[in-house]
Amino acid sequence: MYHKLYSSKEIAEIINADIYPGDAPDLSVKDILVDSRRLITPDECMFFALDTPRNSGHKYIRDLYKKGVRLFVVSRFDEDYDKLPGSVFLRVKDTLEALQTLTAKHRSYFDIPVIGITGSNGKTIVKEWLYQLLGKDKKIIRSPKSYNSQIGVPLSVWQLNNKYELAIFEAGISEPEEMLNLQKIIRPTIGIFTNIGQAHDENFINTQQKIGEKLNLFTKVDVLIYNSDQKELQEVIIKSEILHSIKTFCWGTAEECNLRIRNIEKEEKTATIHGIYGEKEVAITIPFTDDASVENAIHCWATMLLLEYPQEEIQQRMPELTPIAMRLELKEGVNSCTIINDAYNSDFNSLSI
Repeated sequence: MYHKLYSSKEIAEIINADIYPGDAPDLSVKDILVDSRRLITPDECMFFALDTPRNSGHKYIRDLYKKGVRLFVVSRFDEDYDKLPGSVFLRVKDTLEALQTLTAKHRSYFDIPVIGITGSNGKTIVKEWLYQLLGKDKKIIRSPKSYNSQIGVPLSVWQLNNKYELAIFEAGISEPEEMLNLQKIIRPTIGIFTNIGQAHDENFINTQQKIGEKLNLFTKVDVLIYNSDQKELQEVIIKSEILHSIKTFCWGTAEECNLRIRNIEKEEKTATIHGIYGEKEVAITIPFTDDASVENAIHCWATMLLLEYPQEEIQQRMPELTPIAMRLELKEGVNSCTIINDAYNSDFNSLSI
């Protein structure tokens, strides 16, 4: 029921690190830290000194030492380290790569269903709504907030322990080849591709390349859920040949969809989505009317059908969905203005530390 306890020597072997000093004690590790300002307790805590274009975690080692931290993952040694008795330093070439390698190893110890979510929009809301819908039956671990970056994903996966029955992690990228790293860490068994939009277009040759890069998260899933009405997404999925190695559960208006959407009826505060599944007419009602919420809800609907939830149970739970605070949250302003509060939409760890 507790988080796996590692030893510093075990971690050194996993991340291929040199240990300094040579006669260093073998310390226990349960928590990892990448931001010195977020230290809660120094006991069994290991600090990764990450380097960014604007800052370096190596600058904060002495301060953390004064607060009781004794284990550090570094990419270079400082002569002042000799003045920190009782400390253990694990030296690697790249501390971010070491963080990702360690958490990928941690993920390998757990044989549970893992839902991996990516796309230009909707990742966090789909994750949180699935947590609302499935949390009644399962003990679920999920990414905190919008932790979906090269740093946020490892920190999310590190939370895995043996009390959880299902994991839901989101993954976002801004450059080519980043998803390859996140796939090794998350190792999803079920994939959800929410949609494709213009976010981070500047770092990709075109939309097709961006879709292809995001699909790298799903190369080893059992099933991929997606909306086949998104033609560019459908086209790249077919051309990528990923369908040769994985199964899909698609939804949309086409006859061949697993969940065929027939029509959507919108009232003042609700939307009822009608479809066909398994040759039967089915429907859900959600307490939202905007198109983004409808799309997100259908992804959740498809996921629950895939997990073999009875349609009757899904119908009962969907109206109970609640908005995600500070996530595309609409508030009334003065002078007939509307304020959209999207402060939730930030993986703090994706910012330069």
